[in-house]
Amino acid sequence: MRVSFVAALGLLALAAVRATPSQANIQQGRNLARLYCMKCHSIDKVGPSPLRIAPPFRTLHERYPIESLQEALAEGIVTGHPSMPEFQFDPDQINDLLQFLKSLE
Repeated sequence: MRVSFVAALGLLALAAVRATPSQANIQQGRNLARLYCMKCHSIDKVGPSPLRIAPPFRTLHERYPIESLQEALAEGIVTGHPSMPEFQFDPDQINDLLQFLKSLE
């Protein structure tokens, strides 16, 4: 019984750590943005986007609540302009990318 309680506490602690954004989450999100998004979007806190119609990531929170992007990232972002490819991310990638976007606010 004591071992189960300790194991449960460990799982709760692990879940709390994962729910809390860390520098590692933010860095991993930045890496994903560099890999998939940087050709079109500015991912830094300054400068215009390489593709004029692509908003800089630092202003996304002005257009959308960042949390609202979670479902779109999971199901595949589809936009009204043909130059944006469709992306689909796994839950850990979504968490990391959202934490990165929130860090730019």
